Amino acid sequence: MASSLYSNAQHVDFESVLAMDDPGMVSMFEALMASGLRGFLGCPAVVYEDALIDFFENASVRNGVVFSTVGGQIVEISEKLFAESFELPVDGLGDLSEMPKDVIFDARSIVSFSGEPINLSGRKNQMKMPYRLLCDIVAKAISVKAGSFNAITVEKFSLMTAVVCGEKMNWAKFLFGILKKMVAAKTKQAKGFAIQISLLLATFPTVELGEASAFPASKIISKKTVLRFVSINDRDGAEEITGAAKKKDVSKKRTAADIEAAVPKKKRSLKKKSISSLELVEVAEEALVVEPLDVEEPRCSSADAVDLIIQQVLDETRAADAPADITEPAVTTERIGLICL
Repeated sequence: MASSLYSNAQHVDFESVLAMDDPGMVSMFEALMASGLRGFLGCPAVVYEDALIDFFENASVRNGVVFSTVGGQIVEISEKLFAESFELPVDGLGDLSEMPKDVIFDARSIVSFSGEPINLSGRKNQMKMPYRLLCDIVAKAISVKAGSFNAITVEKFSLMTAVVCGEKMNWAKFLFGILKKMVAAKTKQAKGFAIQISLLLATFPTVELGEASAFPASKIISKKTVLRFVSINDRDGAEEITGAAKKKDVSKKRTAADIEAAVPKKKRSLKKKSISSLELVEVAEEALVVEPLDVEEPRCSSADAVDLIIQQVLDETRAADAPADITEPAVTTERIGLICL
């Protein structure tokens, strides 16, 4: 469907927006006109869907010129034809990398809502309302980038800087370069310029364009759509501020872990209990390790053993000669063994 070629597109009704009772918005649109983009952004909003489909299916770039076949007819679009069709400036910066850094720095403060230089990697709600709308215009109608339109990029802001600060741009070269990227193979450039390509195809008398369809009114920037844009962005901005405030309140609530970390723990003094004598003994046993001493047990010498045996024999002899009622305890070998051990 050709409608996918302008799903994110925007077009400007300059007569309507310049009649608004909003000096900031009017000033921004006047800057767009002064930069030389009125013919490109404000051309007749007519789309030839069938011709657009043919154009992109058969388009290619050869020697810096865009070629395609529409309805069986060859069309050739050069940079010169492109510039003349939309009355685009051909002098000035041809590449955004040539934009002076000091001019970009000045623009960061000019468009800022707070007065402080905006963050180029932030969101567009940092900017005043007219410049939020300008950010959308350069993203959707000029650079034709898919993705988030709320984020600021260096490319978007460089385009805005050219408009806001009146920096001269070779819009013919820049915009034609984007068209070439659209039709080149293996490119990530989104398809767009639906109104502008339809107007270019209409300059070829032999090309059958098919039925024309009006560009969706919701995608044409007029007084009505600007007021709606302001209303939506005011609401979204308020929601973001409210959300940020809630996050701030939540962050003030301290968790139990935070409180525990913040409050120093008191060191508890322990009262020493009296230690029982048994505990003292146990401690003493643990502290004092008694090494066993090697004590050599007394052993009976061989001479002593002989004397004991002789004595035992004498005792037995006496016992035999003694009366029967007198019994002398005998010394047994067991006793000798106990003595000698």
